[in-house]
Amino acid sequence: MPERPDYAALIAGHTVVLEMINSGGAGLPVLTQLLQVAQPTLGAVGMAFVEFAPNGGRVIAATGAAEWAIGRPLPPSDPATVCLMHGPRMQRVRVDRVTGGLAGELTRRGLCRLLAARAEIAGVPVGSLHAFYLAGCDEFTGEHPVLGYLASCIAHMYGDQAGLPVHGDGPVVAALADGLAVVDPQGLVRLWNPAAAQVTGRSSAQALNQPLPFPLPPPGQVLDHRLPDGRWLRIVAGELPGPTSLRVVTFRDITDQQRRDQDRDLFVAVTSHELRTPVTVVKGYANTLADHWDSLADADRREAAQVIAQRANELARLVDRLLSSATDTGPGGAAPRTAFDLAEALGCAVADLPAELRRRLVLRLPTGLPRALGSRSDLATVLTELTTNADKYSSPRSPIEISADADEQTVAFRVSDRGIGIRPEHVERAFERFWQGESGDRRRYPGAGLGLYLVRRIVEQQNGWVSLRPRPGGGTVAEVRLPRG
Repeated sequence: MPERPDYAALIAGHTVVLEMINSGGAGLPVLTQLLQVAQPTLGAVGMAFVEFAPNGGRVIAATGAAEWAIGRPLPPSDPATVCLMHGPRMQRVRVDRVTGGLAGELTRRGLCRLLAARAEIAGVPVGSLHAFYLAGCDEFTGEHPVLGYLASCIAHMYGDQAGLPVHGDGPVVAALADGLAVVDPQGLVRLWNPAAAQVTGRSSAQALNQPLPFPLPPPGQVLDHRLPDGRWLRIVAGELPGPTSLRVVTFRDITDQQRRDQDRDLFVAVTSHELRTPVTVVKGYANTLADHWDSLADADRREAAQVIAQRANELARLVDRLLSSATDTGPGGAAPRTAFDLAEALGCAVADLPAELRRRLVLRLPTGLPRALGSRSDLATVLTELTTNADKYSSPRSPIEISADADEQTVAFRVSDRGIGIRPEHVERAFERFWQGESGDRRRYPGAGLGLYLVRRIVEQQNGWVSLRPRPGGGTVAEVRLPRG
């Protein structure tokens, strides 16, 4: 730790962050920039931010010696998660005294000390900011005021909901309890509770003596209304007894429920659309063979049979993905984990890919790569989805690179393309079920939006994790990390 932290550099760097926000920047790029600014001031070797959700946490941004952890999940039962969620808001933690899970992995990498500060909205944690230090750091004193201030800044970003939370089931929605308002006969607000301010983003000072910021349903009726920021409210109104003619209005955030309903409708629409094309082709070629077998040349028959086989394989793969997305486990269930040769497994998986895709692949697999711990059979599914994705979003003339390396704890492989790339604010959303980017992209790049969703589920069943990032110079890099065997 430096004896005198460079606060001038911190202020200058934070000014850059504020300028990014004022220019319309939000989400992960701003959050990552803030970590990069904070790391030298805190004398840390790495920084990370974990976003909390009902099903645990996930590292969504990291710098320096912690960058390897991007995308790594933290289950709610992980001792590190319990410590961060339920301990003091700002902590100095001896990681080597917390056993198991991520803490054990940090210790093995020499990151045995950390400073942590929770980011909270109305007392509800949305995430945790960490500064990491090496095991030999004797000056482990930390700058709690700086870290606490930065965590509060991040919480403010979550409160604005400009690109954060990264995950739709994040804690901000859970933090927004039922809002309550009382409206007079003229339709002006006379009471506005704190939850109402949380739900709508309007403070009491902004709401009182003003009309409601949403329609008012008739007494006893329910109205679902969409706010300008895309969230949905369920609004119920009633009349207070007495001569005042006051009306009480309660409302809650039902965005998650709406999303589930939309997912169901989207599942039906995507399935019917994606099944229609191969079924039509198979039916057309099969009818041609049945009706004109004698008049067709042998070459035409073989071509028709090859097309039918190709489309049938596409159908089988699509059905597998649809079925897998509807269950709690990946294809074939959760396979037992064993140690296997990652380079050899990748080579075998590549050999099973379609010939047109294989011709685009460039393998850069080093010799002597450590064995990985996981499901070798599921690796083929993961590689197929990642390479197919790279193929779809890049020029047919550009190469797709498959590379691998290892560190002391994990073995990793990457699929890198020179395609259209991915926006930083989409690197996590891309793993959501059915998500495919902007509506225009859905027209240009058809698909069910299930590939990356299944990849993440398969990899995390093996205690690994997967992440996406923009590739310098254009394109996308998908990285999978598995424990060493």
